[in-house]
Amino acid sequence: MRRSFLQLHIAVLLAGFTGILGRLITLNEGLLVWYRMLFTVLGLLALGRLGGRLPRASSRAAARRLLATGALVALHWGTFYGSIKYANVSVGLVCFSSMCFFTAVLEPLLQRRRPVVVELLLGVLVMVGIALIFRFDASYRTGIVLGVLSSMLSALFTVLNKRWLVTELPETVNLYEMAGGWLALTMLLPFHTARFPPDHWLPTGSDFVWLLFLSIFCTIIAIRLSLMALREVSPFTVNLTYNLEPVYGIGLAFLIYREDRQLGPGFYAGMSIIVLSVMLQTARIRRLRPSERS
Repeated sequence: MRRSFLQLHIAVLLAGFTGILGRLITLNEGLLVWYRMLFTVLGLLALGRLGGRLPRASSRAAARRLLATGALVALHWGTFYGSIKYANVSVGLVCFSSMCFFTAVLEPLLQRRRPVVVELLLGVLVMVGIALIFRFDASYRTGIVLGVLSSMLSALFTVLNKRWLVTELPETVNLYEMAGGWLALTMLLPFHTARFPPDHWLPTGSDFVWLLFLSIFCTIIAIRLSLMALREVSPFTVNLTYNLEPVYGIGLAFLIYREDRQLGPGFYAGMSIIVLSVMLQTARIRRLRPSERS
């Protein structure tokens, strides 16, 4: 269990860079995710070749499920980067924390079990934190709405991944979902670019470098680590731990972009509540028996 938590926190630390990279990369959110998924698929295929075999799903039905889940990942990333570009890195990352609320609701529904009252309360606590930010920083309304939508999508595919990992290897889940997301986005991109015309279609030299970093470290490595951890811990715990992603990402945003000058007291009050929810869940998990943690 300790190893799973270590893997999970390394994944969260790597994920903390995604918001910063989303602002550094000059492509719009649709093209950014399209290139990210393309580079990730190519990287996973290259790793499979080097390892001597490509990951394969256990059945055609499993392959279809994984590809469809990948479409959810693409929509999650698209709305996440849209949140950052319509608001800023800090607001987009904090809204991502609402994922645990949606997980506390969706996981019992999909697994046909009773909801855990403590998880619901912790999820509501996070939503209170986000509501405080929304109240005091209403100028970021569009970004906040996109961020919350992104979190709901993330919660959904994390719960689904818990089910798929019963029969599939983490590398198989990763490859098929990235491929499915890229295919779905390829079909949707013409409609998106018609509604939101991009300034440019091809990545610049610096964009290319950051996209590679984003694809290798923040996607291939981070997702593999989180999927490995998901085998031993619950989707709610994974998603609640990912609420620490704003802590890392916002720290970087303050350091690089000085976003602390843009944010008011409501942001810090909401952020404090969200960090408190993570601490309470961590303490709760440590008190549970190993059989109760997943």
